[in-house]
Formats: sequence, C-alpha cells, structure tokens
Amino acid sequence: MGEITIQASDGQGHFQAYVAAPATKPAGAVIMIQEIFGVNATMRALSDWVASMGFWAVSPDLFWRQQPGVQLDPDAGQAQWERAFSLMNGIDQALAVADLKATMAAARALPGCNGKVGTMGYCLGGRLAFMMALESDAQCHISYYGVGLEGLVSEAGRLTAPTLLHMAGHDKFVPPEAQAKIEAGLADHRLARVEIYPGVDHAFARAGGHSYDARAATIANGRSAELLVKMLG
Repeated sequence: MGEITIQASDGQGHFQAYVAAPATKPAGAVIMIQEIFGVNATMRALSDWVASMGFWAVSPDLFWRQQPGVQLDPDAGQAQWERAFSLMNGIDQALAVADLKATMAAARALPGCNGKVGTMGYCLGGRLAFMMALESDAQCHISYYGVGLEGLVSEAGRLTAPTLLHMAGHDKFVPPEAQAKIEAGLADHRLARVEIYPGVDHAFARAGGHSYDARAATIANGRSAELLVKMLG
C-alpha cells in the first residue's frame, strides 16, 4: 500500500507511516514501532513480514517532529549511530505515545481492518510499546529489547492487555540489575510475560545486523506470531 498521512492529535502537523497490507481482509493491525534508526529498511522489512502473516502493518515516523523521513543504517558507521542517539535523546516520548495513538486510530480506520490493533516495538520502540501497554486500549503489546523498562514496571497495575517482553540476556543497554528489576516487577502479573534469551545481545532480532541471532530471533518471532494470532484474529 505504501504510505499514509496521519494528522497529529496536538494539531502541530502530520506525519507519514509505512503501511503493508495483508493478502486477506478483514484483518487486525499491528503498529510497528521503530528503533532509533527511523522507519528504515529494517522496519519496512519487519512490517512486510507481519503483513505476510495476515495482518495490516503500520510503521509511523516518530522522528517527524525533529526531522521527517529519517532512515539510518546501524551498520554504516559511527556517524549513523551518533545521529540516531541524538534523535532518541531529542524525542518527546509523551508526544510519541500521542502519535502512536493517532496511528492506532488511523489503522482501525483502514478499509479492511477488523478494528483490532496491537503494538510491536524494538529498542526505543520496545520501550514505547510498553508505554502503549500502560496508556492505550490496544489488544496486545510486544516489546523487543526495550530500553529503560525498569523505570516503568512499577506502573504495571495499569496493564489491560497481554504484554510480551523479549529481552536479550547480554543486552549492553539493559544490564543484569535492570533485567532483574523488570522480571521481579512483572513476575506476578497475569497479563505480562517476560522471555529472556541467554547469550544474545541487544538487537538480536534485527536480521542481517551484527548482533543477529537466528535461533533466538526465530523463537521470539514465533512467540510474537502466536500472540498476534490469538489477540488480533
């Protein structure tokens, strides 16, 4: 389908979202939440994969308030990483959540959407997916190696939908003490599920990346697929 334009709820403009359509409709929709590298080739490929499983996939540009259309390559050198971290540090996460909610509304309005929506995010997007679990009415949420979640789990009582967290056992951005806090904070929550993949690093599910681990990614993606099928129909 290409791209759609979404109006920001705060009236400050509009932003683009990459959309991949399923072959069969009606179908549920998955809001694909970017890493710190923007809606790049990786996010488009992941969106196409979700669409191939029979769901709408909508990946909004969350850096648009700083620079529209960012597409960085994490394997193309230090300058790309420096720009990515600058954009991550510059994002207003509350406004990003508002933009994700606007994206949810747009996804539900797509012709052929069955009205059910989930979120699935990576890195920064993994954090935002958990924030959406706390603040939105989506049917499910999936977080891959979300950063800073140890500061959010105290609010887990606000979860209202199944929430799946994939964590890398050797994540250089989520140290062991942070992982322990996340596990402990969600251990008794009926809607939260934490899966830790031993021996792998941050971004283990980014196909072709330097930290990609095919075994862990396949297991994690299978668990994600099962949840999406169960909750989005």
